[in-house]
Amino acid sequence: MSFLKDIKRNFFSRFDRYIIGKFLGTYFFSIILIISIAVVFDFSEHSDKFTMNHAPLDGLFYYYLNFIPFYSNLFSALFVFISVIFFTSKLAENSEIIAMMSTGISFSRLLRPYMLSSAVLAVITFYLGTEIIPRGSVKRLEFEMEYKSRKKPQMAEHVQLQVDTGVIAYIDHFDGQVKSGYRFSLDKFQNKSLVSHLTAQRIQYDTLADERYHWKLYDVKIRTLQGLREEITRKNFVDTVIFMEPKDFIATKNQQETLTNSELVDYIERQHLRGAGNVKVFEVEYHKRYASSFAAFILSTIGLALSFRKRKGGMGTALGLGIALSASYIMFQTVSATFAINSNWPPILAAWMPNIIFFFIALGLYHKAQR
Repeated sequence: MSFLKDIKRNFFSRFDRYIIGKFLGTYFFSIILIISIAVVFDFSEHSDKFTMNHAPLDGLFYYYLNFIPFYSNLFSALFVFISVIFFTSKLAENSEIIAMMSTGISFSRLLRPYMLSSAVLAVITFYLGTEIIPRGSVKRLEFEMEYKSRKKPQMAEHVQLQVDTGVIAYIDHFDGQVKSGYRFSLDKFQNKSLVSHLTAQRIQYDTLADERYHWKLYDVKIRTLQGLREEITRKNFVDTVIFMEPKDFIATKNQQETLTNSELVDYIERQHLRGAGNVKVFEVEYHKRYASSFAAFILSTIGLALSFRKRKGGMGTALGLGIALSASYIMFQTVSATFAINSNWPPILAAWMPNIIFFFIALGLYHKAQR
């Protein structure tokens, strides 16, 4: 027990608790304030669409119930930055920082409770962003497509994908509304040689089946190749399992936001196995979830270094500089993600590039603050 008391006294002192309380209190207060304003603006902007499209009240309630955590988590780095600058500038103006340092507290010691607070927020935002929010985003995006944008993708043309080892599927046209496709083919290869070629005029996904990947094929022709021999079989109807789903043909907008981390990894691996080339947006999303959580440490360091001294312009100067830097961070995130999706940038580099740039900014400001 004495050992635990020593740890608490030396590592988690009253000073640490005071800074952590200020940090987290300001962070959550800023989230409540800004997101409340965002909800009011969003509702006022789209209320006519909700009325025109007859959005139900319970659907509207659940939409904003998922809207709040999504955007709170999305701009968590911005809230961290503004919170640190706001309450630290206030401490500096009240000469509390000077009083702390006069007792022998160094800048690196002052930084400790900021890092502890950042660790708490990083864990919360990572867990929310990887497990909780994606599940809520399913309902949020469905509501947006149904009652706001009214642009739900329903068609896919000329889709080819690998559904299993050596098995290639092709569908000429797929209607997502009725989950039915036309002019379907399935080729099986062994040792790079074609051994079976199946064609069907129509293919229907069985939504009532107990198992996944259940399809019904109509007007089927099967060519079986054995060396120089060829056997042709015709069937009016085939009930079978093919390892693909309608969502593999039609990628909805922001679909990556609806997948938990484990689902995101499974989806990326499955698409790579099938030879699909449209997975970069999912890979960027996967790496961005880690990078966004880690950003709390970098932005807290920058915020503290910018605001722990009294300035001539007061809090306004530090706050203005902080908002400019946080806006540039978000801009770097957007630009690097766009480069990764539309060019040959590695997704992991695109997700971490803003953190890398701002890490060196934080390192320079840290050394300057220590002097």
